[in-house]
Amino acid sequence: MAGDSRVLMDHNMEIGVTPAQVKKLPKHLREPQISTERTQLISEPVKKPRQRYVQKDGKCNVHHGNVQETYRYLSDLFTTLVDLRWRFSLLIFTLVYVVNWLFFGFLWWLIALIRGDLVHGDEEGWTPCVENLNSFVSAFLFSIETETTIGYGYRVITERCPEGIVLLLVQAILGSIVNAIMVGCMFVKISQPKNRAETLMFSNNAVISVRDNKMCLMFRVGDLRNSHIVEASIRAKLIRSQQTKEGEFIPLNQTDINIGFDTGDDRLFLVSPLIISHEINEKSPFWEMSMAQMEKEEFEIVVILEGMVEATGMTCQARSSYLDTEVLWGYRFTPVLSLEKGFYEVDYNNFHDIYETNTPLCSAKELATKLRDEPLLPQLPLLSPKPTTATFDPLDCLSELHPLSQDENMEERDSCDKGENNGSAAALKEPPLVDGLPD
Repeated sequence: MAGDSRVLMDHNMEIGVTPAQVKKLPKHLREPQISTERTQLISEPVKKPRQRYVQKDGKCNVHHGNVQETYRYLSDLFTTLVDLRWRFSLLIFTLVYVVNWLFFGFLWWLIALIRGDLVHGDEEGWTPCVENLNSFVSAFLFSIETETTIGYGYRVITERCPEGIVLLLVQAILGSIVNAIMVGCMFVKISQPKNRAETLMFSNNAVISVRDNKMCLMFRVGDLRNSHIVEASIRAKLIRSQQTKEGEFIPLNQTDINIGFDTGDDRLFLVSPLIISHEINEKSPFWEMSMAQMEKEEFEIVVILEGMVEATGMTCQARSSYLDTEVLWGYRFTPVLSLEKGFYEVDYNNFHDIYETNTPLCSAKELATKLRDEPLLPQLPLLSPKPTTATFDPLDCLSELHPLSQDENMEERDSCDKGENNGSAAALKEPPLVDGLPD
């Protein structure tokens, strides 16, 4: 037992767990692992998969529950009908017309029953309200013909039926209203700009790399159609749980990510795929995040592209999101635009492709401090005409540049000047004797 306890304690030290924390671990981690001669199995903590707030296709993963004030949906009936799924929309569309025809068919049959047309309709000299209406089925067919203005000419209303004339007017007016509502709902549902958003593409991953000596978060967007999005604009949100200084926990807090709102870069001319860049500066939520810190964070970046469809003029919105595992550090996007003979060609096979590039592992704050304190490599030739041995790589935050101090530079310059002066003075003197003999 003592040997087993020591083995378990050694195992806990290897995975970074103290003996006091062993009871808090899951059962499969508390059990001793099986060791072999070649390798030792060590359980590593696995990052729990994060639930998306917005799906990759733009659908919001939020369900509204315990809504008691359902009457609010009926106050905006048109929008409710448009937002329904297609199967429910088609069902309601069919039921509305069938119920309407049955209702007015029943009223026509009721008038014929009260007037006695169903009993005396075949007698000579009897003038019915509606000719050739002798059953409920015939009344239902007459209701359909009246509302749809088919007019086969077999069943006709007569002028000696004032109640029938009034019912005819009511059915014509209500039928027009029903047609306007239902056909309008179907038209709006068919022409919804959601389908236009299917041809707007977002890259599968977002990347972080250096642009112009500044750390940037980038992703790519594109439009597959030749009809462009007018007045296209893009914005981004950081979704992350936050706890205030007072101890209040805010789940799924939304923070704006500046992708060019101040400079106008958020307004796009989306003719070819564009790389959207967010400069990680002092106002960015990623300002103090290094690569190691970002791997520990749990967040989601939601990007929203809006604009008007050129063909219809309706506003279109496309959405996508990037989890923390989909933000790759140290990558850039592969170019997709090439110049052909007389035109530019976009290769969408490389739309999602990325390649690795040299990127510092430190945070943008540390990189900015390093670049501010140390001279940049491209500026060194401008500062001194002679090449120096000191080098600085702005992509490596761990490297240190040790330039000569001003005092050392002055001493070195003085020594050089002295050497030059001594050499010139020696050149004016006669050469020394060799082996005691004159030259």
